[in-house]
Amino acid sequence: MTTSNPFFEPSDLPYALPPFARIRNDHFLPAFTRGMADQRDEVAAIGACAEPATFENTVEALERSGAVLDRVRRVFFNKVAADTDEEIQALEVEIAPRLAAHADLLLLDPALFDRLDALYEQRGELGLDEEQLRLLERHHTHRVRAGARLAPEQQRRLRELNAEIAALSTEFMQNLRVATAAAALVLDRAEELAGLPADRIAAAAEQAQALGHPGKFALTLKNFSCQTELAALEDPALRERLLAASLGRGIDSNGPVAVALAGLRAERAALLGYPHHAAWEVADRTAGTTAAVEELFGRLVAPAVANAEREGAALAEAAGVAEIGAADWQYYSERVRKERFDLDAAALRPYLELDTVLHDGVFHAAGLVYGITFTRRPDLVSYHPDAHVYEVHDADGSPLGLYIGDFHARESKRGGAWMDSLVAQSKLLGQRPVVVNNMNVAKPPAGEPVLLSWSEVNTLFHEFGHALHGLFSDVRYPLLSGTQVPRDFVEFPSQVNEMWADWPEVLAHYARHHVTGEPMPAELPARLREAENFGAGFRMVEHQAAAVLDWAWHTLSTDGDMPGEDEAEAFEAAALERYGLAMAAIPPRYRTGYFAHIFSDGYAAGYYGYRWAEVLDADTVRWFRENGRTIRESGEIFRRELLGRGGSVDPLAAFRAVVGRDAEIGPLLDRHGLTG
Repeated sequence: MTTSNPFFEPSDLPYALPPFARIRNDHFLPAFTRGMADQRDEVAAIGACAEPATFENTVEALERSGAVLDRVRRVFFNKVAADTDEEIQALEVEIAPRLAAHADLLLLDPALFDRLDALYEQRGELGLDEEQLRLLERHHTHRVRAGARLAPEQQRRLRELNAEIAALSTEFMQNLRVATAAAALVLDRAEELAGLPADRIAAAAEQAQALGHPGKFALTLKNFSCQTELAALEDPALRERLLAASLGRGIDSNGPVAVALAGLRAERAALLGYPHHAAWEVADRTAGTTAAVEELFGRLVAPAVANAEREGAALAEAAGVAEIGAADWQYYSERVRKERFDLDAAALRPYLELDTVLHDGVFHAAGLVYGITFTRRPDLVSYHPDAHVYEVHDADGSPLGLYIGDFHARESKRGGAWMDSLVAQSKLLGQRPVVVNNMNVAKPPAGEPVLLSWSEVNTLFHEFGHALHGLFSDVRYPLLSGTQVPRDFVEFPSQVNEMWADWPEVLAHYARHHVTGEPMPAELPARLREAENFGAGFRMVEHQAAAVLDWAWHTLSTDGDMPGEDEAEAFEAAALERYGLAMAAIPPRYRTGYFAHIFSDGYAAGYYGYRWAEVLDADTVRWFRENGRTIRESGEIFRRELLGRGGSVDPLAAFRAVVGRDAEIGPLLDRHGLTG
């Protein structure tokens, strides 16, 4: 078996696409074991090299190491997220702490660090080009931040902490899978779903069938708080049940895990010389300091709450009540939008069929802006039948990479939407990029159209922005490839790509009735934009509430009062009150029990980054609209100066290279109606 393991040799498929048709679950553990052993040997050889350290024999050698581990890691964690099973979940529990220990070995190896440190001290005299210098600095910074200068006893405790954090992060996500599945609402009759479009009711029947309830209807939960069905369900009692199921999931199992993770991260930060985890994280991000993040909160919270209160008053009036409840907010928002703006969200969906949005919207926009084209490759096997492979070509016809789209919900997939890289672009390794987008769109019965909500359209454009960041990567070194930029910068390109969803030329190309082919009525886009502005207060408050929860968990220190393992809900409530965001009618977009971004997905002390990056995004959208160039000319600048550079340059310098100055917050405030 070991000699035939598909991870042991580079893939011979186009673009080194992983050979999914040959990969079995029993290949993963041997490949992880060999991959880690190979890289340990490679790193030991670098450290033991008798020759003085050079960029080539130390930094480039490190970049070439770990090929087997890189191949198996990317495929395995894509499977964990997109197509898991019990065997994979058990293996994840086993492998997570081993990978954490392996990462510590690479980051804390004293012989390797001595060589990197020597090069770093003389970096100005080595004749390195810009990308080489950036690579050396990043390798050195990673190791200093990881504890390479700590005493051996401190490093021993650091390794223990990292292993515990990795194990608990895996436990959090696995608990969340179980809790989310258990919280699904199973209903006996279609009439109970009155208000939902017919295709969504049919999808609920399919979901119930998949969950083992034939003849019934299931509302499964998305990963955020306010479920999309709340806007349409006519039964107020069912709305209450659905929201309660969403808000309550995971707190029993994951509340103690969150408390434990916060404590371990606080201890690790103290060991590394920081007051708390947030300070350690932000020091290596574009924000730079916790004060800068808190200043952003201060600029946004009060006007967002005031805007939301105005919206709430309008909804209460429409409902004929003194105050609007959380379960009713979305429902009456749709009623008000329909009355004020003559816009019915359900009426948009027939014009937003998934394949048409993808090919004639997302791909078409990429062609307009960047000149690239997409060709379906049914001959290339992906990891699941729903995941389709496309070959991407540049404007001159040259090959660029592969794009995989996997858009449907299923039991084996975690909630949410995301981008992953299966092969990272690198000139050093001769690799072109292979990227994948995942969403969780309900799958209707066979033969029925897949109709999207406007929110899902925006999500598709957003995630595709991440994909473009990976596809356009044009660097030599794997560490600097694609989306490997600071966490509070990585959302910036994806948020910029959302602008094309309602760009008139793009919208007119894809928004066509899925039966008649008629274009969306010309007046709808303008009404849509007006209606979107009405909900800006709600969206800003729910997002800011999640951001401050993340911040509160990760500004805990070992010197302060840590909550007890059963006090997660009380801690949440106190944090929201402290930041002025305790609005009963607007729950945080994520609560602790299901906040996978920060307890499992690498966004700890980083959820603020969506808004931080949106400052750059809103300013860049203004630049696209007002710089006097054609869309195509502007797209080339954005690609050349920013998307293609990955982590090879300072990210804010890349922004300045595009826009010509530092970012201004005004366009963001205007976008959300926070200036009046």
